[in-house]
Amino acid sequence: MKKTALALLSLMLFAACNVNPSIGTDTREANYAKEKRFKALLYWEPHAEEAHVQFDLMSIDFFSALNVGDGFELDTTTSLSAYTYDQLKEYTVIVALNAQPSDPAGRALFEKYMENGGGWVGFHASAYNDARTGWPWYLDFLGGGVFKCNNWPPQPALARLDDRFHPVTKNLPKEFVLPASEFYQWTPEPRSNPDIKVLMSLSPKNYPIGLKDIVYGGDWPVVWTNTKYRMIYLNMGHGDQCYKDGEQNLLFVNALRWIVSRDPSGNPFDR
Repeated sequence: MKKTALALLSLMLFAACNVNPSIGTDTREANYAKEKRFKALLYWEPHAEEAHVQFDLMSIDFFSALNVGDGFELDTTTSLSAYTYDQLKEYTVIVALNAQPSDPAGRALFEKYMENGGGWVGFHASAYNDARTGWPWYLDFLGGGVFKCNNWPPQPALARLDDRFHPVTKNLPKEFVLPASEFYQWTPEPRSNPDIKVLMSLSPKNYPIGLKDIVYGGDWPVVWTNTKYRMIYLNMGHGDQCYKDGEQNLLFVNALRWIVSRDPSGNPFDR
């Protein structure tokens, strides 16, 4: 009897210590959409460098495939200035594919959109800025860092999670290899800004990284959010290799879903 009781107690303790915190308590079997849940705008630059356009076109295919069955409304544009604010605010999220507004009207419109609860998922060159950019608000929006350096040529890199429990990263491995890309490093480092929450970085195990342009060290965040805004930035987005990895694809879907779920008017996925 004692052995049986001890065995039973051991099983109970094992079960208690191995509860999966990611299993939700929602008792619904499913939540089928009765209508399109939200509106998303894909923003890209058709006259960018070839490798960026390659990524943009693959991204349009990728996000269009997520909309099979019309779960949401998906539009594309090459200019934010083509919209009024009332039109733009109808979009729960802008997905910026290597694009950012350069004209005063487009910049003012984007600022107003984001300052009033707009959502943004930005890739790669959508965050590129240097001394010539001349947009202080955008620099603050991104966390204050300007371009410092990059690896070259594009190559795979080992990434590591900085936050294993965030909704964007909770179902990803602690470390995994990102497909070949050109990765930007920034100065000052985004992590030094108290408003920036870094979710994923390139691992120091990569150093030195590069075959032509070689980077020897430094903090290298590749996914972060500015907690003052409903935004997330992902450093990937160069060339035609970026959608060849399931884990990175999952990261992209998670990022989109997280931004959409925080719509000020309510979570569209709960409707």
